[in-house]
Order: sequence, then C-alpha cells, then structure tokens
Amino acid sequence: MNRQAVDLLDARSQRNLPHRPTIPQPGRAVAPQTAADHPGPPAGALRVLVVENDVRAADSLVQGLLRQGYAAQSVATGTKALQAHRDADLLLLDLDLPDLDGLEVCRGIRAVCDTPVIAVTARGSELDRVLGLQAGSDDYLVKPYGFRELLARMEAVMRRVRQQPAAAQVITHGPLRIDVGTRVATLNGKPVDLTRKEFDLLHLLASQPGTVMPRRQLMAQVWDDTWSHRGRTIDTHVSSLRGKLGSSSWIITVRGVGFRLGHP
Repeated sequence: MNRQAVDLLDARSQRNLPHRPTIPQPGRAVAPQTAADHPGPPAGALRVLVVENDVRAADSLVQGLLRQGYAAQSVATGTKALQAHRDADLLLLDLDLPDLDGLEVCRGIRAVCDTPVIAVTARGSELDRVLGLQAGSDDYLVKPYGFRELLARMEAVMRRVRQQPAAAQVITHGPLRIDVGTRVATLNGKPVDLTRKEFDLLHLLASQPGTVMPRRQLMAQVWDDTWSHRGRTIDTHVSSLRGKLGSSSWIITVRGVGFRLGHP
C-alpha cells in the first residue's frame, strides 16, 4: 500500500474515533481561561467596582470576587472611578491613584451619593485611617489583607447600608432649594433656568456647602474630564450660575484650589 493510501485510511479512522479532551503535556503552555469559560454572576448580584492602579492586583481581586458570585469590574484612575461609581453598589478604593488622591475621590463620591466605600490601601497609620474615615469611607482595610477578611467587611458594610433610610433627594441652602429627583432648582420659590451641567455643578457644590471643591474634582465629576484639559469651562459655568442666581456671593472662588457654595 502506498503512502498516500495509508494517510487516507488514518484520516478516516481519526474521524470515527470519539472526541477526547486535550491533555496538556509537561513543559507546554496551556491557553488561559477567559470570562467565557465561567458562568456570569447571578441575576441581582452585588455590583462591586475595584479602583486599583496595579493591574495584576486588580485582576486578581476581580477574579476572586467573580468566583464568590459578585459582579465585579475594575478601573485604574480616580477620574474613571468618579465616572463609573454610579453603576456600582460598593466600591473598593485604593487611595494611591495616579491622577487624583483617593481621599478626594472618596469625598467626591460621598458628595453626590451614599454608595458604600471601603478604602483598601497601603496607608496604615492611625492618621491615615482617621483621614480615610473622615473623607467618607465606610471601612478601612490596610494592605496586605486576607481575602476572607475583605469579604466579611463587605458583608458587614452592606448590612449597615441596607438598614439605613434612603438619602434625601432635596437639598436646602437658605432660599436655595435643589430637588435632585426632578432636577429643579428654585430660589425664593421661583424656578432657576439651569442647563444640565449648571445643575450638576450647583448640586455638587451644595452637597458639601462648607467644603472647598477642587477644580479637577469638579471637572472629573461634572464633565468626566480633568480641569487641565478644559480649564476655562468651569469658570464659564460658574459665571453663568452666579448671574442666574443673582449674586456672585453664591459661589466663592478659593484661589489656587477651587470653589465652594457661599451665603449671600
């Protein structure tokens, strides 16, 4: 029998054999599993946003949370965290980020919502813990930590959150009233005609009336950008807001830092 006939018979016999899984051989690389190899999180799973600039640490943590049934994803910067936090039920926030300090990010999130935040950081001094909690984090965990401890802290934070009443949807500051639900601002009972960005800016300042909000934090939260790229945008909107509110004293400029809500 010639060689061509032998090859043809071998091919036919291989087609008739049952399929067997490929067994990896020692020393040979095996293709990594992808998300498609695992079932997705169950419906209604807790949505966790991991804010971590170390890609390997973030991937490891996300994979661990996925295996525990959480719907987890990660971002690497504070700006992206300020954009994505609205779609999360819980944040795991590293304080050492490349663009914004984690404390600023925490204060920015707390200014607009009550989404629980657990600071997960290498900053381990007592002062660091105090500053983290004062910035609005619900818990503080120092690296390195045990994964089981993290899960226990997440469960404890969520238990406390579920017991709390819903956040107020109306902010009152003297004669100024901001209804977050209807997105209507009134001054002395009269509606103020605001654009979408003007309302967002005013709402953010009114959420922390005694706090100076840094320019880059305002740009990140209102415009999903940083002030270094569009520095005049915020000044234009502040000027417009002052005009519509009838007094420049409503928004105070703190030179070199940012803006705060005033008391006309």
